[in-house]
Amino acid sequence: MKEVAPGVWRVPQFPGPMVNVYLAGDVLIDAGARTDRRRILRALEGHDVSLLALTHVHPDHQGCAKAVCEERGIPLACHADDVDAMEGRRPVQEAAPDHPVNRIIKRIWQGPPHKVDRVLREGDEVAGFRVVHAPGHARGEVIYFRDSDAVAICGDVIRNISYATGLPGIKEPPPLFTYDPVENRRSIRKLAALEPKLILAGHGPALTDVTKLDRFVAALPAD
Repeated sequence: MKEVAPGVWRVPQFPGPMVNVYLAGDVLIDAGARTDRRRILRALEGHDVSLLALTHVHPDHQGCAKAVCEERGIPLACHADDVDAMEGRRPVQEAAPDHPVNRIIKRIWQGPPHKVDRVLREGDEVAGFRVVHAPGHARGEVIYFRDSDAVAICGDVIRNISYATGLPGIKEPPPLFTYDPVENRRSIRKLAALEPKLILAGHGPALTDVTKLDRFVAALPAD
């Protein structure tokens, strides 16, 4: 695994970081799609893992949650507003669930329900990171922010890649996967207000030049 910040590693993916899974200390952050089971479990060999904590409950982040938790015998954590989705009482993808793309994603990527053992709320601590609720893309989306060095693991509040070209670049999550784009823009501004020095998004390489985020935020449409 590649160390992308002090004490934070990214699970490798070929040919590049399209769907990111991080290990922060002994806490796994996100669980990829259901098809990522082998790459995640292989990367964790030889590593102690005490918890799986999700940035949000969408198919490409919760896909292997049940498999990883059962294989490694660890508890699962997510924000309170995504517990119902993770445990199967609400659709995992609320935005355009009947769209053909989301139907395919559900069939191929979405993992089965699994019990949430630790319910996260604003201000909780996970692996030295503070939980910051950042809804819009998903109801229970969170940013994990480490105040000591301003590292932000931000899930899909932003992405740092084009899904069409694979090239780096800050973008909003697509409306097709985002139940409230306006609310998500508020969460993007919340991310910027944290003044991160390094941003680890759910999709794409690490963002080290955070002045790009400031310019991106300045160009966002008004609410």
